Amino acid sequence: MNEIVLASRNPNKIQELRELLSIPDFRVLSSINFPELEEVQEDALTLKGNALKKAKYVAMVTGLPSLADDTGLEVTALNGAPGIYSARFSGKHASYDDNVEKLLSEMSQTNERNAQFRTVVAFVDADKQWIFEGICMGKISRLRKGAGGFGYDPIFIPDGFDLSFAEMDSEQKNSISHRGLAMKKVVAFLQEWA
Repeated sequence: MNEIVLASRNPNKIQELRELLSIPDFRVLSSINFPELEEVQEDALTLKGNALKKAKYVAMVTGLPSLADDTGLEVTALNGAPGIYSARFSGKHASYDDNVEKLLSEMSQTNERNAQFRTVVAFVDADKQWIFEGICMGKISRLRKGAGGFGYDPIFIPDGFDLSFAEMDSEQKNSISHRGLAMKKVVAFLQEWA
């Protein structure tokens, strides 16, 4: 049985990643299983840098292969913001609601609604590392729609759909989302790597 550690304590992200990583002969752990792990400061200047930093640290401490992602919502009207600051857009301890409210407020006077979600996944095993990326293009709605998902899901409507991520079931969302697209590449890689 191969073991992989997800470098995250976010229960929403862990659940989503576990759904996406359903591979026979793999046991998916997370940072929650290792209380000795410290919180990694996401202070790199890129999504790739943050993902690598988390994966390298967790692999070093646990001695197990580690997988970490960093995701940013990049809004055209805000010159790519919030980007790497998506999780803390309205402050260090911001809630999902705080971030959504700030984004809607900053976009209240513009009709330019284009945005993309971008996920970068780092997989680290011993001294080797691999990077995978997924992008989902879409628009920012003016109002929240749906009660599912997390983060910016209630206001992100992927191209080709009338539903927000928060209105989709997890299977539909995972089939088209940034994280889902990146993780399809990871799963294909891990099936060869194992």
